[in-house]
Amino acid sequence: MFARLTTGTLAGDLAILVLTIVVFLAGLYAISKARKEAKVRKLGVRAYSVGNNPISATRRFMGFKKSQAEDRTIEFYDKLFSRTASGNPNLNVVELEITPSHRFIFTRDPEVIKTVLGTKFWDFGKGPDFHRLWKAFLGNSLITTDGDLWNNSRRLIRPMFTKDRVSDLEIFERKTRLLIDQLPTSGETVQLMDLVYRMVLDVSTEFLLGTSVNSLIKPNNEFAHALDEIQKIQMQITTSGPFEIFIGRKTFHRHIRTIESFVVPFIQTALALPSQELEKTTRSDKSFTFLHQILQYTRDPEVVRDHIMAVLFAGRDSIAATLSWAFYELSAYPEIWTKLRSEVLSTIGPTKAPTYADLRELKYLRFTLQETLRLYPAIPYNMRTAVTDTTLPGQPDIGVCKGDNIIYLPIMMQRRQDLYPPASDRFADPAVFSPERWYGWQPRSQEFIPFNAGPRICVGQNFAMAEMAYFMVRILQKYERIEYRGDWGAQIYKADIVGRPKLGVPVAFYKARVADST
Repeated sequence: MFARLTTGTLAGDLAILVLTIVVFLAGLYAISKARKEAKVRKLGVRAYSVGNNPISATRRFMGFKKSQAEDRTIEFYDKLFSRTASGNPNLNVVELEITPSHRFIFTRDPEVIKTVLGTKFWDFGKGPDFHRLWKAFLGNSLITTDGDLWNNSRRLIRPMFTKDRVSDLEIFERKTRLLIDQLPTSGETVQLMDLVYRMVLDVSTEFLLGTSVNSLIKPNNEFAHALDEIQKIQMQITTSGPFEIFIGRKTFHRHIRTIESFVVPFIQTALALPSQELEKTTRSDKSFTFLHQILQYTRDPEVVRDHIMAVLFAGRDSIAATLSWAFYELSAYPEIWTKLRSEVLSTIGPTKAPTYADLRELKYLRFTLQETLRLYPAIPYNMRTAVTDTTLPGQPDIGVCKGDNIIYLPIMMQRRQDLYPPASDRFADPAVFSPERWYGWQPRSQEFIPFNAGPRICVGQNFAMAEMAYFMVRILQKYERIEYRGDWGAQIYKADIVGRPKLGVPVAFYKARVADST
């Protein structure tokens, strides 16, 4: 009996302790919630809530993670915004608050995005949480930092993307030729996306380090695989909010070490060179690389490593994904392909390597790339954190507290039907791929942000456009038509950090009779 009493007493005490803890935590939550509410109301109003307590918000958050795993994020966001009340004037801004310290504001409103990226640029940054989550991969680079660190990084990187550097197309020519040499000549199916990703990786590593990783020659390249896996895991970490602590990092760090095992020896070799020898290599030399550029400003191996990793990440996937989407769309529109090819042949000819000046003359090709980036912005979703109490434009303005996260969605904004003229014979439905729309229409700057906007606009955008245009010219010169091999309509938008075609781009090319092999 004594044992039973003791056991019962302990159980009762434990229940009281648990209840006390629950009541205490609930009280803390209520106080924190009330303080946050008062702070928001002092600044403005809340956005339309799709989850305003730990239970409802976590349920919505898990719905997002499920849609992400099933590659249905566009569908998820469509439903998210469709839930806004019909009488709510801020229809394109919603919020989710898991706890008062984990508030997420989602927007597809161009005025809100303009405010975050430009008008109130200094009120928003990457923030300490983003820096912490990305530090293992990209360190203290342009992508992960704010303030002076970010400003110094931008000044360090910008000289490598001046017109003189971008207009040197020799690397593009060599790598494009190597890819074309691997294309079948008799209409056999080829997985173009795989080849494009490998080619752009080879361009990036040679541009950065002076030596290519040669993934076009080595299809099962460990470096390329590691870079893909890093981004998948990094996306999971970044989009998991307070639940990121449950995501394992062991594989993530192993893949980072694989990338570093290729990059770091080049850094060490360059650092071992006498300063006088480094100074002999000027920016006008063919051998001058991104690595040389950084070493003119710093000899810190960690700083060098971080910036090389950042440009490698930013440069490869955005270019490769955009090219993949371009050829996917073109495979369904033979009339656009014919028009592009006609422009290339009349401007450059069937075999000549294009110059930078030639590329700038190709208006329809530029419109084709812009149309691709309109439907498929390379970075479909992005984030900023409020670094001070501030507001976002609305009717009335939305209060934003320091530490709140703003998720802005270029892919959702750029597909909003109401931001375009009505569909007509002269203007295709915005959901349709139509380079022709750009002849008589120009979006407002904040409604088309394929390379971001404001002070953080991509420094490498001209490099990216030149590389994409160059590759397309060489393909258009050689092949008179392209054919999709598979179910074109079954394609799925896969959004890791960069959005790409989940099913790849299986196509066949048919060589033009008038063009010799280039």
